[in-house]
Amino acid sequence: MLLNDSYMKKHIRDGMFGLEKESLRVLGDGTFAHTRHPFENHDSVVRDFCENQTEINTRVHTTAAAAVQELKEHNTMIQKTLKNLSEREYLWPFSNPPYIRNENDIPVAAFGGPEQFKTRYRDYLSDKYGRYKMTFCGIHVNFSFSEELLRHGFQIQGGKNFSDYKNRIYLKLAENLAIYGWILTAVTAASPLLDSSFVEKGVCGSDVFMGLASVRCSELGYWNDFAPLFDYRSIGAYADSIKSYVDNGLLKAPSELYYPVRLKPAGDNTLDSLKTDGVSHIELRMFDLNPLRPEGLEVKDVLFAQLLMIWLLCKPQEKFAVKHQVQAVQNFKNAAHYDLKTVKIALPDGSICSVAQAAVNMIDAMKTFFRENGIDTADILDFEYRKFEDADNRYAWKIRKQFQGGFVKKGMELAKARQEECAKEKTFFDSLAC
Repeated sequence: MLLNDSYMKKHIRDGMFGLEKESLRVLGDGTFAHTRHPFENHDSVVRDFCENQTEINTRVHTTAAAAVQELKEHNTMIQKTLKNLSEREYLWPFSNPPYIRNENDIPVAAFGGPEQFKTRYRDYLSDKYGRYKMTFCGIHVNFSFSEELLRHGFQIQGGKNFSDYKNRIYLKLAENLAIYGWILTAVTAASPLLDSSFVEKGVCGSDVFMGLASVRCSELGYWNDFAPLFDYRSIGAYADSIKSYVDNGLLKAPSELYYPVRLKPAGDNTLDSLKTDGVSHIELRMFDLNPLRPEGLEVKDVLFAQLLMIWLLCKPQEKFAVKHQVQAVQNFKNAAHYDLKTVKIALPDGSICSVAQAAVNMIDAMKTFFRENGIDTADILDFEYRKFEDADNRYAWKIRKQFQGGFVKKGMELAKARQEECAKEKTFFDSLAC
């Protein structure tokens, strides 16, 4: 896709946004809640791995701000519900868990009836990866370009099949995000501290810092035990490359593929649907919970992700051989480190430099691109640029300074304060209750 006419330039930022946010329910002493999921009547609030791991799924919105606003509404409703339980509970505001006494302290989500397969699948994940790792929480950002924008691009390019054109657009985007998406890990990393119970069973109350800004996105976090290789030549080839890992037993199901970028179909999330119906949207899975924001997410980071995808879609396609795909996985892991001047990024063009320098170079290129196309993005790009210009502007650095010396204790103070703030707010859900 190229910004080669006035319509494209005017509407390139039109798109759809949906958010998924995971959080742990905890008691006032920083231990896990063991109650059943208290939101059975809320379709937008479900469970992830743990029974006490709430997940908010927003509707699809035409702006990032509206999606974040709905996230805030649900978050406030959850906080009010937890405050009024017979034994008060709280939402833990960090991606890294608080105290873990043992594996049995992490209750696998219990599904009944025709959904029992979901519990069996979680038991499988528990056996393979361990329950401790499954307590990490994060935010997934789902994005699609507007249908009108894509159809306009299709008409300019010409061709016979809009669906094929749309699939090619998202395949190119997924491939380029595999190369450059590590920058989203770097700008949203917000989990530098762990409680000692995560690394030593039953030993609670000491802070652990491992030189990482995001443990869940690092080599210690959500990754398979192999570097996946994808075939980006067509949507069928892409789906088949994922299916091959299921067929050879490396994965039990496609959902077990822990990769920061996913192409998703509309409706049922299956590989058959992806091949038959094509790509509906792209999912970015590398955002940490941001405890510096009440709703856990800074809207400027979502907008930066959108600008990154626009820029990547307009870039010439780069060579992305097998060795580059393997290196791309390591790039994501390196971007999760705390001091980004000490770890390297290797790009397909052969350039190697520190993560911090690579990020500065990328944002400079984005600034030039958008300026030349008359699109004002300075506030967002400058916001992210400052994180690499001065590391003290990064979330992880702020959080380490603020919460070290009693991570869980100070974290619970924040959790309780956030709940009190929410208790004072009026939301859309309050009006429904009336």
